Amino acid sequence: MVNAIVLLKVKSDRINQVAEELAAHDGISEVYSVAGQYDLVAIIRASNDEQIATLVTEQLLQAEGLVSSETLIAFRTYSKHDLDGMFSVGMN
Repeated sequence: MVNAIVLLKVKSDRINQVAEELAAHDGISEVYSVAGQYDLVAIIRASNDEQIATLVTEQLLQAEGLVSSETLIAFRTYSKHDLDGMFSVGMN
């Protein structure tokens, strides 16, 4: 599994539409509307680097209203949420 975080600047009148459009793509697991320098953060979970490349260049970056983006490839994932989920399996 390869993970990427894509930071997006979007025209203010298109933020909600772009977020919904991106969230509908297979491989994009979450899209967050955020405060700060960026407007949206998209989380990509893909089976390989090629799928990440395709999602970013052929789908995500084609969204109407996108101003700029920055893609971060994750080397490792550290998540308390994931660890809690593993230990709660089968427990009531």
